[in-house]
Amino acid sequence: MRPGRCVMIGRSDIITAILFLAFIALVLFMPAAAPVFHWLFPDNPRPVFLRASFLELTLAHAQLVALSAGAAAAFAISIAIFVTRPVGREFLPIVGALAAVGQTFPPAAVLALAVPALGYGEAPTLLALFLYSILPILEGTIAGLHAVRADVREAADGVGFSPMSKLLRIELPLAAPYIVAGLRTSVIIAIGTATIGSTIGALSLGSPIVEGLAAENTAYVIEGAIVVALFAILVDRGFEMLERRLVIPSRSELPASRPRQGAAAAAR
Repeated sequence: MRPGRCVMIGRSDIITAILFLAFIALVLFMPAAAPVFHWLFPDNPRPVFLRASFLELTLAHAQLVALSAGAAAAFAISIAIFVTRPVGREFLPIVGALAAVGQTFPPAAVLALAVPALGYGEAPTLLALFLYSILPILEGTIAGLHAVRADVREAADGVGFSPMSKLLRIELPLAAPYIVAGLRTSVIIAIGTATIGSTIGALSLGSPIVEGLAAENTAYVIEGAIVVALFAILVDRGFEMLERRLVIPSRSELPASRPRQGAAAAAR
């Protein structure tokens, strides 16, 4: 079992390394791929997006994702802690419903409503990504906190932990696998959704996609889509490596989208 598992992990890491090198090559040297795109699209006089470098686009895209996911994580974890304490437990159904509404609201609609108030560019994009990132982190944190066994809480009380110490030193570390799983989902969603921000002037990897669609330049669309896809895959692989270190169960075992199962696990 172990040798086979090591081989599988080794192959997976090799594939990840290849994808990482391909991503770096495309981000840094996309203009060098002009002959390839000239061959694929011989009638296209401008087959490579040059309005901004792909390094600049990638950094701007990563900034949008990091800011929105970071804000969503801070907000969602704080709310999850509140609704899992006795004082806020009655608000749990309301919080879950509001988070679900934010997740299902179309990002294009959020952008359309936010532009008159926030203007064009990054601000409305960050708002849309923030709303879309809350639900998975919120549900993961609630599930993780509910999954902490009652006997563990009682043992912490027995040795004199204060409520804050018990939360910081016992509950949150035990809930970390579920929180990371929710954060993983949110970040991957944000990477894909951030491309829409380019429709209202935000600089991102969606810029070549949007311009390519407007100008009927398929090469631009392919270039942007490939880099976004590689970015999402590599970030997902990074979270997978982190989950291995945290000894996180497989995704089928995580109740990240079903907080009630976390409560059931804690009751057992």
